[in-house]
Amino acid sequence: MSSGRQRADRSRTWPRDLGGDQVSRGRPFRTLVSLEEALERVLSRVGPVDRTETVPIDEALDRVLAQDIEATMDVPGFDRSAMDGYAVRAEDTYGATDMEPLMLRPIGTVHAGEVPSGVVGKGECMYVATGAMRPEGADSVVMVEYTEEVDSGTGTGTMIRRAVHPGENVSRRDADIKEGTVPLRAGARLGASRLGTAAALGVLELEVYARPVVAIAGTGNEVRPLGEELGPGQVYDINTHTISAAVRGLGGTALVLGLVGDSHEALTQALDKALGMADLAVFTGGSSVGERDLLVDVFGERGEVLFHGVQVKPGKPVLAVDCGGKVAFGLPGYPTSCLSSGMLFLEPVLAKMGRRPQATPVAVEARLGRRVVSTIGRTQFLTVRLEDGTAHPAFKESGAITSMAEADGYVIIPSNVDLVDRGEQVEVHLL
Repeated sequence: MSSGRQRADRSRTWPRDLGGDQVSRGRPFRTLVSLEEALERVLSRVGPVDRTETVPIDEALDRVLAQDIEATMDVPGFDRSAMDGYAVRAEDTYGATDMEPLMLRPIGTVHAGEVPSGVVGKGECMYVATGAMRPEGADSVVMVEYTEEVDSGTGTGTMIRRAVHPGENVSRRDADIKEGTVPLRAGARLGASRLGTAAALGVLELEVYARPVVAIAGTGNEVRPLGEELGPGQVYDINTHTISAAVRGLGGTALVLGLVGDSHEALTQALDKALGMADLAVFTGGSSVGERDLLVDVFGERGEVLFHGVQVKPGKPVLAVDCGGKVAFGLPGYPTSCLSSGMLFLEPVLAKMGRRPQATPVAVEARLGRRVVSTIGRTQFLTVRLEDGTAHPAFKESGAITSMAEADGYVIIPSNVDLVDRGEQVEVHLL
């Protein structure tokens, strides 16, 4: 984005000690870390999932191959015609032109999947379809466009109007894959073309790395499951559904544990269950510093708090802990803050765990539709709607899920910018 109005950094200097388990309920955050520092701490504690599983080829799309695939055959396993036309001996066509065509004697036809019934000799030709086996004796194919069948009075002949060289319009045996080579290596992400390569070798099943399993739990006594009637002061569970959808979209397996009550015992049991069943845990709600925000206490008892509070907007109250080699996140309860901060951390973390490259957001240039005031010291991710080259801010409040549902993308406002004027050129990262 354009520079906006920048201030000298008069914001609070945040201490570098973790401080997460030092936060008391009902008191302000004592330590905030930058997004870059938070990501560095988390990514240093997670590694690729080593488990593997065997899946049918038709279920392997977008998976990561766990073993080399060695070719046990040549592809194709025979010389074949690359065009519809006539298989010939190239030397029999030398000198053929439109003005002075040469006449050859046709001896048969071979279609794809058939075995030629004869041998092409001197002065002879055989019609071949695209993909058909090259008949013995022939070394090239004249495209049908340069031929003409004629009745010579003594039988049908084929006029050749263009000379070819040996090997022309013929795909040789092993031109695609040679037996003994390794066309697919472990670590390859399986897209359509790589699955096609496996299919060409007759592979029915593939050994792939297991998807990272993410256990997801929602907290808050006011949060109710979908389908229940809401009482006074209650809201439906949004966060476990948005986070589980995000996990699946990022290549993980979502294991939704449901809703957990706001009690130390219930949260402790849920965290232990999540860590026992999954590679990563995500709790939504209860990560702030209110009287009933208990996650930081529970997390601190189970492992090393990596950080509690990140210099981003929305999503400041993010909590992360390393529980003996497994990371657990506590995300804000407000739906927009939860999904926004969840994507910021889950995308790079699941990319590393799933052995996948991190996606690069597609960005477009636009002009800001109205003035935006930001908070010095926090990187803001401002959701926007795009209309005729203008980015209109879509953010309502952290509790409004439509702040993201109605957005086409987001603008990153750096932590040292407090004002972006209407009409300024900004970079919009598309959602």
